[in-house]
Amino acid sequence: MTSSEPEVGRAAGIITRGSAAVIDLVVVLLIMGGLYGGLVLVRLVYSPTAFSLPSLNAVFSTVVTFAVAVVYLTGCWTVSGSTAGAVTMGLRVIGRRSPRVSLLVGVLRAICCVLFPIGLLWVVVDRRRRSLQDIVFRTRVIYSRAAR
Repeated sequence: MTSSEPEVGRAAGIITRGSAAVIDLVVVLLIMGGLYGGLVLVRLVYSPTAFSLPSLNAVFSTVVTFAVAVVYLTGCWTVSGSTAGAVTMGLRVIGRRSPRVSLLVGVLRAICCVLFPIGLLWVVVDRRRRSLQDIVFRTRVIYSRAAR
């Protein structure tokens, strides 16, 4: 391992965590696209003669996107500690005394991450590379594997 490779177990920095967050955003948007496509197909199957594309409601779309993002993040963090973005970037979210976060911490952390994503920027200021969500919920985001 060279000095430029991250040390396994070391707290992740803003670039790696930000990149993982962007990947996760793309995953959530793909899920939303799949849900919309499924809705279109269901409408087509049930009324092919009177078919029209469903109109998008901003409030409904926002609520569904929020719910999908929270469920996605919570599920990933509580089951494996890693989202698709975290796996890609070699990261994992761990609890204070456990290699994974509890369901309650996962849900609350996900809600805060979705509602207040700017909290990630605290990683730049914090000496231990913690986001505001990490500080509040006593979690850490660490490198789970060395870079190749």
